[in-house]
Amino acid sequence: MFRFAAPLAFLLFLPLLAAAWMALRRRRQPALPFSALARLPRSAPTWRVRLRPVAPWLALLGVALAIVAMARPQTVLERITRHKDAIAIETVLDVSGSMDALDFSTSATELRSRLDVVKETFTRFIESRPNDLIGIVSFGGYATSRAPLTLDHAALAHILKGVAIPSQVMDNQGRVVNAEEFNTAIGDALATACARLQNSTNVKSRIIVLLTDGESNTGAVQPDAAAKLAKTMGLRIYTIGVGSTGQAPVRARDMFGRDTIGYMAVSIDEGQLRRIADATGGRYFNVKDPKGLAGALEDINRLEKTAVTSEEFRQYHEHAPAFILAGLALLLLGTALNTALRRRVI
Repeated sequence: MFRFAAPLAFLLFLPLLAAAWMALRRRRQPALPFSALARLPRSAPTWRVRLRPVAPWLALLGVALAIVAMARPQTVLERITRHKDAIAIETVLDVSGSMDALDFSTSATELRSRLDVVKETFTRFIESRPNDLIGIVSFGGYATSRAPLTLDHAALAHILKGVAIPSQVMDNQGRVVNAEEFNTAIGDALATACARLQNSTNVKSRIIVLLTDGESNTGAVQPDAAAKLAKTMGLRIYTIGVGSTGQAPVRARDMFGRDTIGYMAVSIDEGQLRRIADATGGRYFNVKDPKGLAGALEDINRLEKTAVTSEEFRQYHEHAPAFILAGLALLLLGTALNTALRRRVI
């Protein structure tokens, strides 16, 4: 649909008409009546004579087109309703301290933490589901909604790059003041994901993908209670246990401040993750390397999809530049002809 975004600009036609009337009125030359016109000699009009009355009209038309451009002619944005097969996925990503373990590294020269591998693999998972609504919740000791459910997967991938394990904050006595952030609040994270999926009523199939390498040790909501809430809402939870229980390599510094590799104790509560998945009709996956993680996400990628209706919007298309160029060309042409034929601008 075509429209003018600034129609008040058309009021400028009033002074333009007044100026045109005064300019054209001034051009009328006084004459004497002479009845015997047939006795006058006839001659063909020259190109100068033909162009003299046209030149001022070209300039006026150029100004008129400039006024039209000021009114901002544009094609109104178009709303398109599309029917697609999709599901809503809320990803719950663990960023507790144990996700810094390096046991998912593929070589000794290229060290990657568990979180690095999860982010890279999940980015490919996002790319494989272009029609799905996907959101991100990260959690350590606290749950944080990083991105709402969205079809803008480019923005989602950008946000995912910024997800990181919190840095330790020390006080003046060398004590860690944000130790709570390195805990694992699985229940709070699942409850946050449920809240995010609550309003996605236009999608029948809604799931939560929980990726964690630990066991719940903090939070206001217990994981089993969050699973019951998800079941009540008709949500399925797919749980992915990253790593295993035991010792895992991590980046560390020795007594001289040099970078080295140390070991930390890691523990994963597989029983709890299975209960969460079973309670909601989902599945539990235990992955111990990047290939296993990719395989688990590929299994989820083959879920049954349901139809979803979405509305897409196109940007406004501005037509003002075309009117400006045409108006400027006519104004310059009319002014040039007027100057050449009448020795005046107007």
